Amino acid sequence: MLRRLYIRDYVIVDQLELEFSAGFGALTGETGAGKSILVDALSLALGERADAASVRNGCDKAEVSAEFVLSAGSPAAAWLRANDFDGDACLLRRVMESSGRSRGYINGIPATLNQMREAADFLADIHGQHAHHCLLRSDAQRQLLDGLAGQRPLADQVASLHAAWRKAKEARQAAESNVEANAREREMLAWQVKEVAALSFDASGWIETGLEHKRLAHAAALQAGVEEALEGLSEGELAAMWQVERMGARLRQLIDYDPSLKGALETIEGAQMQLQEAARALRHYRGRIDIDPARLAEVESHIQAVHDAARKYRVQAEELPQLLAGWGARLLELETLQDAAVLAEREAQAQREYLARAETLSKGRRKAAAALGKGVTEAMQQLAMPGGRFEVVLDKLPEGAAYGLENVEFRVSAHPGQPGGPLSKVASGGELSRIGLAIQVIASTAGNVPTLVFDEVDVGIGGGVAEIVGRLLKQLGSERQVLCVTHLPQVAAQADWQWTIAKEGAGKGIASRVTPLDREGRIEEIARMLGGVTITPTTRKHAAEMLGY
Repeated sequence: MLRRLYIRDYVIVDQLELEFSAGFGALTGETGAGKSILVDALSLALGERADAASVRNGCDKAEVSAEFVLSAGSPAAAWLRANDFDGDACLLRRVMESSGRSRGYINGIPATLNQMREAADFLADIHGQHAHHCLLRSDAQRQLLDGLAGQRPLADQVASLHAAWRKAKEARQAAESNVEANAREREMLAWQVKEVAALSFDASGWIETGLEHKRLAHAAALQAGVEEALEGLSEGELAAMWQVERMGARLRQLIDYDPSLKGALETIEGAQMQLQEAARALRHYRGRIDIDPARLAEVESHIQAVHDAARKYRVQAEELPQLLAGWGARLLELETLQDAAVLAEREAQAQREYLARAETLSKGRRKAAAALGKGVTEAMQQLAMPGGRFEVVLDKLPEGAAYGLENVEFRVSAHPGQPGGPLSKVASGGELSRIGLAIQVIASTAGNVPTLVFDEVDVGIGGGVAEIVGRLLKQLGSERQVLCVTHLPQVAAQADWQWTIAKEGAGKGIASRVTPLDREGRIEEIARMLGGVTITPTTRKHAAEMLGY
């Protein structure tokens, strides 16, 4: 559950640290005091998009941190471990700069916006005050039903399989309509493959080919240079080796007179050995020098052919093997396109895979539709719509779609004898609010998110219906942590705990303040919600009765 929320320099909040309790909590206060700002701040910590305008006027940045307590073995804890954000709790932190840039952190580790949203899916679910209007859209109805059935990953998989089926179908159709064009492309590629393959180009041997060309092209210069080196080293009358040998012999004669010459003698002897090694290496190299004009011409011709091909196809010489491989793959593809039976089988296989997974999705939808229809219908009887009926209709699609084998439509009959019709056309504004709230409560009950936030979802209801809504939220609060921003005293009175939010100060110094309410404070706040400006003893008595004091 949500344990702590820290907000700094956000909209009209200068600095605020709140510690939350379990159960059903109500957030109340005058309109514009900043109740929904707390919900918006929590949304940012949960990965919603940031807006530079949310930074408090005159400040460089805003910060929001939300700390959640995790139960052992919870999906949230498993997700944190899987993504290297291990911790006994989950701390989501968001920093927004006035420039519009924002940064996110999970347990102190930098995180992407997508990672914060993924974590949020296991931590909290926020129902906005206009959430019921979204339920008028077919796609929102379908997504809610899939979420209720726990099938959103399966729905994504079905969409991917449908895309693969569509691609296979388009490939078959394109092949059938482009037979001549494919044949021309295949002929051209075959000629290009033959031309480049004839080069026998090997990227790993290309460097060695270049070195061989240098040796062959400069063979005469290499031979002359080696001969000259050997002449001065060992084969000439004044060769260095003989002179060094004579110097060594002379020092050996003198070493008996002065042993300190031993170091110099050892150096000369070492030099003599190195000169001998150099002479042997040069003689060996001289024996391998090959002045071969025919081989030189052959290598030069090969290099020229490679460069010509590279220029022709606008690639580097080293990229010719990759080019050849790409052509080969395209040739295989074109050969497959020639075979209508292969393409038809690919299409059929993709269709079978799609239909199999889509049927599994449909089974889950049928089960969830029955449960949702029953649950909302029962709730409608309590929400001043006796005899009302709610159902989820699944209209089968002949060929299916990316989202499955059926359209999903919420239908409602608000009164006995009234024919059922689409939710968007039959329900009035007040009925839509009550039905939407019932759907959200039932959907939340079916999920496993530990913290539920309702931001003025009770708009458009009042009286006895409001009291029933409060009871529904209280019942939900016995299983989860429920936070509700409300203007209705009947709802707030059902809460296990209550805070009031008010604005303080004036001009640029205005700020929101949150006050936890004790017994007397709750009586005063409920009385204010009941009586308005003037609060009488009778109003306070009524408030106390509502609170059960």
